[in-house]
Amino acid sequence: MLSPNVTQGAEATISFSEFLGRKALVKTRPAKSYRLPEIDSHIRNVRTRNEARIMRDARDAGVRTPCIYDIDLKESSITMEYIEGRSVKSILDEHPESADEICRKIGIAVAKLHSAGICHGDLTTSNMIIEDGEVCFIDFSMGCANAELEDIGVDLRLLERAFSSAHVGLESSFDVLMDTYYDNVQNAKQVKRKLTDIKNRARYT
Repeated sequence: MLSPNVTQGAEATISFSEFLGRKALVKTRPAKSYRLPEIDSHIRNVRTRNEARIMRDARDAGVRTPCIYDIDLKESSITMEYIEGRSVKSILDEHPESADEICRKIGIAVAKLHSAGICHGDLTTSNMIIEDGEVCFIDFSMGCANAELEDIGVDLRLLERAFSSAHVGLESSFDVLMDTYYDNVQNAKQVKRKLTDIKNRARYT
């Protein structure tokens, strides 16, 4: 049984900790018994390094992510900053009147990610935290660097679908998000065409 201070996800466990007197979270990818040990260790290490690298690159691009304190490849774990704040999902659920302002901030941040060739891979409002008025992105386990236009289009399509299912009635705020995004992203016309193409593919398959 997991401790009350540990949460279990599909791929990793998250536990509360401290690092040099600071609140911290430890994300650990546990071994999978259905894989050969050597292959399992390699997969977990690659994914751990990849997530840490993407988080670092996102910060370099001006996007708020948790600071990384330590990486333990033997345990396939990342010790990172504990973000004091609330998820964007919970804030929008309780304060829909703030949706336009928050969505503008999301649009700018996602544009910075994509302009730096980074895709988050799971862009939902549950993976965004508001801290001191700033949007912080968490959980880059499905992210990628050196993203192609196709990757960026898929990232946006996932965001659109996640937002529409989680925040019914805030469609106009999502339009604000996308308008802000296109005003700030590189190659906005190409990205818009690619997103339309992805939607059309889904419509006719």
